[in-house]
Amino acid sequence: MSGPFGHPDRFLELVLMQGPQRIVCLTEETTEWLYLLGEEARIVGVSGYTVRPPQARHEKPRVSAFLSAKIDKILALKPDCVFGFSDLQADIAAELIRAGIQVTVFNQRSIEEIFSMLYQVAAMVGRAPDAVAFIDERRRAFDAMREVTKNWSHRPKVFFEEWDDPLISGIQWVSELVAVAGGEDCFPELATQSLGKNRIIATPQTVIDRQPDMVIGSWCGKKFRPEKVAARVGWASVPAVRDAQIFEIKSADILQPGPAALTDGVAQLHARIVAWGAQRGMV
Repeated sequence: MSGPFGHPDRFLELVLMQGPQRIVCLTEETTEWLYLLGEEARIVGVSGYTVRPPQARHEKPRVSAFLSAKIDKILALKPDCVFGFSDLQADIAAELIRAGIQVTVFNQRSIEEIFSMLYQVAAMVGRAPDAVAFIDERRRAFDAMREVTKNWSHRPKVFFEEWDDPLISGIQWVSELVAVAGGEDCFPELATQSLGKNRIIATPQTVIDRQPDMVIGSWCGKKFRPEKVAARVGWASVPAVRDAQIFEIKSADILQPGPAALTDGVAQLHARIVAWGAQRGMV
């Protein structure tokens, strides 16, 4: 390469030197992604809910919950960028912006929007090619999953239970990953509602009427209880209960709109669905 940057290695060096050097991540997905990119040295603060990767909880100061943050602690870290997620963190973002901090808030709700977020974060730290490679690998993995179930005579109807009281169905990226894994979301009409309150299922009878073949629970913030689901009044007639197809996927693996959902989350969904198909002679 000729021109003002000289040698290509010097160009890359300049790119890596630019962009944020002191990043606070208010949610888990950007933390995990920066670690996967090998750029964890840029992180100076993380969410208190961070569990991926495990070492992040021990290496980085915890400065926020999901709906609240220790603003003074964040300011003391002197970040040059804060990554947040969605309108749910709008108040935190506004307070930091008023304090003069650069805040980048993503609002990813679908697989494609997650891919876009991953690319943007990577580009900000000079790792755009790594994002392109990751996204391409994930697309190929998703195609391979679809190939396994494409000729099935019947796909399992999956009720993804994001919360139990009230009953809340899965958000858009979860619904899309259920389809990638080979299932059918029982409540596709609710999946595009970004707010949990708009995905509340009016009565348990509504779930019974949909007759799910599988229930996947991920009660964000508390342990999923399959026996509690099976014991619900009237649910004995639900195929998922009758056939003992009630499983948990940890919220850190599936309800984090980032690398976890696109890797471990969808892999667990696919494994459960393929096992269901194998029991019925479709694999």
